[in-house]
Amino acid sequence: MSFAGKFELESQENFEPFMRAIGLPEEHIQKGKDIKSISEIEENGNSMKVTVTTGPKVLTNSFIIGQESEVETLTGEKVKTVVRREGNKLVAALKGIESVTELVDANTIINTMTVGGIKYKRVLKRI
Repeated sequence: MSFAGKFELESQENFEPFMRAIGLPEEHIQKGKDIKSISEIEENGNSMKVTVTTGPKVLTNSFIIGQESEVETLTGEKVKTVVRREGNKLVAALKGIESVTELVDANTIINTMTVGGIKYKRVLKRI
């Protein structure tokens, strides 16, 4: 299955505690907690581009599976990471955050990010 497509945030768990744990300012947390983000994923072989639009903020990261790439985190910091494909999952570790993005079926992606003991889960549906 391909990750390519456009997905809308359907639900999320532990948004506020996770964002506080990674150091996002409280004003940004309050502004962002109720906004439905749109994720657009382009996939060409092992090359991927992910664009997440949350209100006025647009975060775009491009990477090649299995190769070190520089990506921008939710706090705006640029870090190096290697994204690995494990079956229908994309797995990466960035600055203490473990990210697992799973293509559950053709229309559903579950993204789980963990920092410390806090797990932030997002469910996205294809639009």
